[in-house]
Amino acid sequence: MSKIGKQPIAINQGVSVEISPQDVKVVGPKGNLMLKIPKGIVVSQEGGQILLTSSRKSKKGVSQYGTTRALLANIVKGVSEGWVKGLELVGTGYRAEVVGGDLVLTVGYSHPVKITAPEGITFKVEKTNITVEGIDRALVGQIAANIRSVRPPEPYKGKGIKYQEEFIRRKAGKAAKTVGAPA
Repeated sequence: MSKIGKQPIAINQGVSVEISPQDVKVVGPKGNLMLKIPKGIVVSQEGGQILLTSSRKSKKGVSQYGTTRALLANIVKGVSEGWVKGLELVGTGYRAEVVGGDLVLTVGYSHPVKITAPEGITFKVEKTNITVEGIDRALVGQIAANIRSVRPPEPYKGKGIKYQEEFIRRKAGKAAKTVGAPA
C-alpha cells in the first residue's frame, strides 16, 4: 500500500469539509475547491483529520490512492493559506506590469505580451519579480509555466524569465572555446 495515502490530512482552523461518495468539497477563508474521488477510494473525516482508504489492490488503485491523498492535501492548504509561485525577469530592458487583472510583459519582442489571469489567479509585480497567487496549486503552477514559456532563460547570458528558485546552467561562449585551441 501507499505510504503517502495512509497519512492523515490535518484540517486547518476555519476550513470545512463536505464528503460525498463521488467528491469532496473543501471550503476555507480563501475560497472553495472540489475534488472528484476515483472508484475504490473512500474518504472519511475523523476529528480534525481526513483519512483515505483504498479497497483496490491493483497497481492503478494504489497509485490513485497516493495521488488522491496528495491532491486533497493541496486543496486543504490552498483554501486556507493559498499557493504562491515566484518568477524573475533577467535581462536589460525586460519589464512586467499589471494592467487591470492582466500581466503585460516587455521581454525583447517587437510587441508586449499580454497574459490574462484566469479566475482565482492574481499577479503582483515588484521591480523584476513576478508573483502568481491562487488557491489551486495546479493552476498556479500552469500559469507560472505559461509566463516562463514566453521567454525561457537562455544558457549563455541567462537572459529570460526564470523561476526564483531555478538555477540556470551556463555554457561557455564561442570566445571561451577558442582560448585553449592550438593556432
